[in-house]
Amino acid sequence: MPQHHPVDVSAFPPGFRWSAATAAFQVEGARTADGRGRSIWDDFVDQPGRVRGGATAEPGPESYRRHTEDVALLARLGADRYRFSISWVRVQPEPGGLASQAGLDYYRRLADDLLDAGVTPFPTLYHWDLPSALEERGGWLSRDTALRFADYAEVVATALGDRIHHWYTVNEPVSTSLQGYAVGTLAPARQLLFGALPTVHHQLLAHGLAMRALREAGAVECGIVNNHTLVLAASDAESDLAAAATYDMLHNRIFADPVLTGTYPDLEAAGLPAMPVADGDLELISTRGDFYGVNFYNPTTIAAAPDGSPVPFTIEPTAGAPVTGFGQEWPILPSALKALLTDFAARYGDRLPPVIIGENGASFPEPDHVDGALRDTERIAYLAGHIDAVGAAVNAGVDVREYTVWSLLDNFEWAEGWTQRFGLVHVDFQTSARTPKESFDWYRALIAEARS
Repeated sequence: MPQHHPVDVSAFPPGFRWSAATAAFQVEGARTADGRGRSIWDDFVDQPGRVRGGATAEPGPESYRRHTEDVALLARLGADRYRFSISWVRVQPEPGGLASQAGLDYYRRLADDLLDAGVTPFPTLYHWDLPSALEERGGWLSRDTALRFADYAEVVATALGDRIHHWYTVNEPVSTSLQGYAVGTLAPARQLLFGALPTVHHQLLAHGLAMRALREAGAVECGIVNNHTLVLAASDAESDLAAAATYDMLHNRIFADPVLTGTYPDLEAAGLPAMPVADGDLELISTRGDFYGVNFYNPTTIAAAPDGSPVPFTIEPTAGAPVTGFGQEWPILPSALKALLTDFAARYGDRLPPVIIGENGASFPEPDHVDGALRDTERIAYLAGHIDAVGAAVNAGVDVREYTVWSLLDNFEWAEGWTQRFGLVHVDFQTSARTPKESFDWYRALIAEARS
């Protein structure tokens, strides 16, 4: 491994896995190919002013037609597994309707090519591309969406379960609930504030129903993955500590507690509405997963909100921390990842399954066109710091089994369009040409050293 930004790989036990990730809407392109249906992200990008620069996710990496290049990159990287997502509307253009043979065939080809290359396919069933027809009927505010997701999970598991045995169910329900339904910065762009909380329960119910469908189809390994953050109080003032505890509940515990303990935290004590729980829901939601997925990017510093604010907290800059291309929203503090993992292990004990880091990475300003390998030293430093933090958590006794870089490719970064580049591989968004960056070779060398 190059000497700049070395990592102590001795912390990682034999068999520890190294992976990279993408998501369907962000890399596939081909929005109307082969009868693909319409999702809330199609609706979002088609609304003027929603996405920076008016980007529409086309053509981008165009992995629907160029996935063999991605597989070749993963093989060259030495990745153990590839985390990608299956587009609900590509597989089932109408929720509850017939499956698309063309859509299923694409994911069969992708899985088979990965297996031939010695890379394990590790798909996510839901990475935010809710069918528009379901959003029109209430989306994740409606319990019926969870039931329709169970139908979709069964379709996919039945069709692909002979070659895919490892699955994520739902990706980052916190982002859908808080950004999609509470404040409206992501699709479906609702602004319901605490009225968005039913979407938490219905996504977790969808996860539980999907776990049942996947296991009935013979899945070897399946679980949920959420974005978690270490919450820091802006000061020792009682008001800031209380605000930080409320934010920790909303970002972390309201998603992790029901999955890992079968109960929600005390929402009423925090002045929040109760969840729409029906008999049997929490038993389904808390079905023990084969892993617990943690996506981690940054800590969050919280202060008490001023009087009259509609929410009781504000997000503040994290003092002394450098930032990524997102600015003060994404401070860089690798030690926060170790602290989060050790806190989870202490909080949940033997209820916490083995942990997988399902996403970790950073974007920095980079050119649209390159002639060779981009020197992305800031990304290498970010990854090295966070991989060392994972190793420190492992040494502290946390059972972490896998680390996944977000992202294999530069891709469509949701409301930021093409302006935030996370990839180990540079993508020219006009030509779809792929050019590995220096971070790609750095990660490849790290993987090789960890196995030696």
